[in-house]
Amino acid sequence: MTDNRAVLVLEDGRVFTGTSFGAVGQTLGEAVFSTGMSGYQETLTDPSYHRQIVVATAPQIGNTGWNDEDGESRGDKIWVAGYAVRDPSPRASNWRATGTLDDELVRQNIVGIAGIDTRAVVRHLRTRGSMKAGIFSGPALAGVDELVSRVTSQASMLGADLAGEVSTDAGYVVEPEGGHRFTVAALDLGIKTNTPRNFAARGIRSHVLPSSATFEQIADLKPDGVFLSNGPGDPATADHVVAVTREVLGAGIPLFGICFGNQILGRALGRSTYKMTFGHRGINIPVIDHITGRVAITAQNHGFALEGEAGEEFDTPFGTGVVSHTCANDGVVEGIRLANGRAFSVQYHPEAAAGPRDAEYLFDQFLDLLAGEK
Repeated sequence: MTDNRAVLVLEDGRVFTGTSFGAVGQTLGEAVFSTGMSGYQETLTDPSYHRQIVVATAPQIGNTGWNDEDGESRGDKIWVAGYAVRDPSPRASNWRATGTLDDELVRQNIVGIAGIDTRAVVRHLRTRGSMKAGIFSGPALAGVDELVSRVTSQASMLGADLAGEVSTDAGYVVEPEGGHRFTVAALDLGIKTNTPRNFAARGIRSHVLPSSATFEQIADLKPDGVFLSNGPGDPATADHVVAVTREVLGAGIPLFGICFGNQILGRALGRSTYKMTFGHRGINIPVIDHITGRVAITAQNHGFALEGEAGEEFDTPFGTGVVSHTCANDGVVEGIRLANGRAFSVQYHPEAAAGPRDAEYLFDQFLDLLAGEK
């Protein structure tokens, strides 16, 4: 009889035993959890999840299968290191499905585990914090001490410089739909495909550039604005992008950032970052806009955050900075801006595929900024 057993092993020695899901073998990463009730394909293909083992809080995963349209990375590449679920659907039922989730995990060699009590895993991670982990099945199975040793020997997410690992190797252009109004230089730190799509819908041509791009390469494009994308890893390691961002701000070019881009703008304005206990990952997280007082339900995926307090104003070399948004749950900084309006960023995902559209107006806000500069 074939041994279909798989184990999820955490660095503190906690072991969860289930069955193999997706590819068989070994994978290592940081164990995190996502509270999204839908959108697993978008989650799995989000480059911000690079080197992370994602635990799904929704009990049933895979119901709608896999399709050729909803991937959030070029080539529909799955970026998660591993996937842990409770009850994988045995069949796919959706008119757009081209296959099953399990088959796609196998095709892309993503090791997963099913049949575990994901509630217990999430309670553990909420209490102890996100931690190093591994999923093991088939020939990779071994004694607990050996598996814990493999888990603890991997590099930590703190201090991990990962943006370059997920960024495009060469620049490419996403053309606007309809007439061309503006041109934006978008630094790919792990960009999701729905971001250039949102720009295109507003008449913006996106020149997507590698994370290693210099200010001179950006300036050569004569862009109307600059965009800093989402991405994985510790923002404290991104010194090159921070330096380029300071040059962009110094040149007075309008700037918009999302997620990792929010942390980069914050660092460029002199703020520090820290690693959160278990982060924000899901599509149901409330954020307060302290300028309007409105609350948006947002999609998020971050394990690091900027230091700061709601409504705080601070001096920067480019004018007064403001903490513009915070999380209604825990007060974490969710957005900053220059008081003069020329640069702003948010920690959450206004492109939100799949997820709430409460924050999509931020693309229009950036469009208004570009139009005002013109």
